[in-house]
Amino acid sequence: MTHDESPPSGNPSEVTGSLMPPAADPPLTHEARTQAYLSRQFVLRVGELTILLVAIVGAIALGLGITDYFAAHRYILAYLVAYAGFRYADLMIREELQEQPPREELSRRISSQLPLLLMFAAAPFERTYIYGGFTPRWASALGLLIELLGMWLALGARIQLGFLGAGRADRPLLVRTGFFRYIRHPTFAGVYLALIGWPLIYGAPITLVATAIVSWISMRRQILEEESALISIFGEEYENYMRETDALVPNIW
Repeated sequence: MTHDESPPSGNPSEVTGSLMPPAADPPLTHEARTQAYLSRQFVLRVGELTILLVAIVGAIALGLGITDYFAAHRYILAYLVAYAGFRYADLMIREELQEQPPREELSRRISSQLPLLLMFAAAPFERTYIYGGFTPRWASALGLLIELLGMWLALGARIQLGFLGAGRADRPLLVRTGFFRYIRHPTFAGVYLALIGWPLIYGAPITLVATAIVSWISMRRQILEEESALISIFGEEYENYMRETDALVPNIW
């Protein structure tokens, strides 16, 4: 044995630290990774929604000023309070069909909210600078009623999906009862009603027509994407469901 060689140790545990690999952290379980991802997604969605709601108030204030405004326009205040409650409730019970990376998801969500902000700004702008005066009370009351009806429909459909759609661990059940007995996308129908209620509250017919058209085009695109995902999950069962029901409006489409 040469001078540079060390005699082997009789104790196998006596190994120099430089020859041992660093201790690795135990890998996260699937449940832990899922929980971490959902936590990040929830924080992201809450932050995005809070920014949206603050921006909505700012959009209204651009041309009108906010001092004592809500006190004189109680229907508008009621709409905004109900809408904020609806969005937070929808956030709590919503389930996404397809997951995306957080950065891409944030970009998609922000871009999808821009037309909504334009609608919230356009209605008071049209009323103030084109017509002037106050909105007829019947129009404001009708707009608030339509909004509340749409929110009831959308949240009711979400709750039905949560309670009735829980099936096996590998695949949920296809819900075809309740609201889903009449149309395939009652949530979209409810959101559509809630959106067109806003220009009605202001008595803004130009914004009403524009909102109805743009919302219809946007929702049609989202419906086609969602149905493609649902067909990949349920297959022929969902294709049969599509043949038996309408997508958004009974007996029309």
